[in-house]
Amino acid sequence: MIRFSSGEIGVARGQVMLVSDFDSGGPMWTGQGDRHVRSHVTFDERFLMPPVVQVAVAMWDLDVSSNQRGDLEVENVTSAGFDIVFHTWGDTRIARMRVSWTAIGAVPDDMDFIL
Repeated sequence: MIRFSSGEIGVARGQVMLVSDFDSGGPMWTGQGDRHVRSHVTFDERFLMPPVVQVAVAMWDLDVSSNQRGDLEVENVTSAGFDIVFHTWGDTRIARMRVSWTAIGAVPDDMDFIL
């Protein structure tokens, strides 16, 4: 469990177009085997410490003639941002994928002094 000692809790959220390989013929659409894509997200405002980050697939466009496999993860969470990482394998073909994210954590209040 994460406990916040600050009286102020911030919620940041957004979306990232993580894959758009159909038009460009990129590896998520044309490749085979192990593949991954990574995107860094920078928060508009810093948290006091690394927040809790939740990600979810908001939209995906897949080839129906192949298997649908995927692993969506959050890595390298800091008070300033995090990485979204998506892995797939085998014959999975992904044309497009948009990911939504939410970060919740302690933020400075008017009484805090940050150097």
